[in-house]
Amino acid sequence: MNKSLQWKITIILVVVVGALWSLFPTYRWYAMSPEQQDRMLQMRDPIVERTLNLGLDLQGGMHLTLEAQIDQAPDDISTREAVDRALEIIRNRIDQFGVAEPHIVRRGERWIDVQLPGVDDPERAIELIGRTARLEFHIVSEEPPPLEGEEIPEGYVVLEGRRAERFLVREEPELTGASLKDARVSTGGDFGRPHVAFNLDSEGGRIFERVTEANIDRRLAIVLDGVVQSAPVIRSRIPGGSGIIEGAFSLEDARDLAMLLRAGALPVPVEIIENRTIGPALGEDSIKAGISALVLGFIVVLLFMVIYYRMGGLIADLALVLNVLILLGIMALPGLGFTLTLPGIAGIVLITGMAVDANVLIFERIREELEGGKTPRVAIDAGYKKATSTILDANITTLVAAAFLFQFGTGPIQGFAVTLFIGISASMFTALVVTKAVFDIITGERKIKELKI
Repeated sequence: MNKSLQWKITIILVVVVGALWSLFPTYRWYAMSPEQQDRMLQMRDPIVERTLNLGLDLQGGMHLTLEAQIDQAPDDISTREAVDRALEIIRNRIDQFGVAEPHIVRRGERWIDVQLPGVDDPERAIELIGRTARLEFHIVSEEPPPLEGEEIPEGYVVLEGRRAERFLVREEPELTGASLKDARVSTGGDFGRPHVAFNLDSEGGRIFERVTEANIDRRLAIVLDGVVQSAPVIRSRIPGGSGIIEGAFSLEDARDLAMLLRAGALPVPVEIIENRTIGPALGEDSIKAGISALVLGFIVVLLFMVIYYRMGGLIADLALVLNVLILLGIMALPGLGFTLTLPGIAGIVLITGMAVDANVLIFERIREELEGGKTPRVAIDAGYKKATSTILDANITTLVAAAFLFQFGTGPIQGFAVTLFIGISASMFTALVVTKAVFDIITGERKIKELKI
């Protein structure tokens, strides 16, 4: 066996073993019961991060299109900057919410597309994503709020509270959430209710200390998105820049509020203009239909190749199996962030046919050489040599098309493009390297006088 063939076999073995290693966690994950999967999620087991990610259309979830209200953007930031900041803050919120492999992209001048696979509480997700979460601290007036229709004193505004109370507060906040350093859930007080404890940065701490010292025995309204969450009385100067936000919160409410405050306030309000929720049952049906189409197409192609090309067909079938194995193995590699979608499964079905196309070109070239009276070994070498340029031309054109689809497409189109790009690359490897190595082994170990192809 020559060194060139040894290198080919080594590379093939490394690629196959690597694909099996990459897919093993996915196999383990889907072999588990739902109870075992829940335990793995709670334990944050590394296997969860290494499974093949399924898209929104396969595991269910929700798709949102958000429109940034750029007419309400502050004067000191541009439209693009406001939307970019909003996108980053929404990404931070979703990361803390715990959604695996979210898809968050900007679309156009003021729109943001958000895909959240596997979300089982859509209403809570919408609440967390869509809230502006603008935190402000206002001093409450010592005068009672005016009744409906009465004039509001200059420099003051009336705000509603969580329990339908009305507060007359200074219009200009003493401090904003921009100075917030951390927020976390805690419990305490007379009834041990959950509340949100916060810490301010050094500058915010100095302002907070100065404000509390100057307003002892007055109330400080803690306002979130224009609603007073609580208005405690300042009993003494508060150094260190720490405090709590109370408001008869449930534990989940307190967690969500702390999460919003940690992620930061949106620079502009956002409005949900499209909301599509896909149930897990629909995703399961999509998986079954997609896999059925894939298996059926796979079997038909395998049978055709064996019947029409005999021994060559068996070799092509081996290459086809390896092609799908390599494709799924690459998509399951940790850290790359690839996601398998329903259009992605359609891409695999398409690749199943396109992968054997290269083998057909090679086999037909080999046939021509055999009919010209050449020996099997010479015919095989000549067939691969003459077919390679055609295979590269056709597949490189498809790779370029896939790259453009990924660059300019969104969501499902990108899922199809990723599968197509990886699958075509794998098919060139299996057609030009794997099948040639198999032919070299067969013709090298024994001298074949006749090649049935």
